[in-house]
Amino acid sequence: MADKLISFLQEAISSNELIVFFMSMLPITELRATIPWGLTYGEMTWMQAGIIAVLGNFIITIPILFYIDTISNYFRKWERGDRFFLWLFNRTRRKGKVIERIEFWGLVVFVGIPLPITGAWTGALAAFLFGLPIKRSLFAILLGLIVSATIVTIATISGIWFVN
Repeated sequence: MADKLISFLQEAISSNELIVFFMSMLPITELRATIPWGLTYGEMTWMQAGIIAVLGNFIITIPILFYIDTISNYFRKWERGDRFFLWLFNRTRRKGKVIERIEFWGLVVFVGIPLPITGAWTGALAAFLFGLPIKRSLFAILLGLIVSATIVTIATISGIWFVN
């Protein structure tokens, strides 16, 4: 699915910087796939790919944190919407135990470890679910993204992490 998305973006957008920016906003790719793409196919420096990916991934968390309550309440009026948000929130609670225990630094670690099911999107949902203040959550997510971008960049440059 990510391959099709990347192909679509390459056809629709001619700027590699914009491709990296928009790819990093998506929950499928976030910066875990975006930085390697920018370094490998986008012919970008590690600094360009990292900064643009962090910005794109961070910007999307702002509306998530501010509107997730309104959006979930709206869709939970219907059975399918209620089931989806119940599943999403339960999954996030299970994955976010570290956030529940140590809050701010837990959120930094959760977002900062570049694994599937971690990242800015899930971190923002977890911050909402555990009732963390929005401003502190945004700062923790930003720190986590910087940590994650650093790990992904080093792993890509060293040849450990790559995009097929």
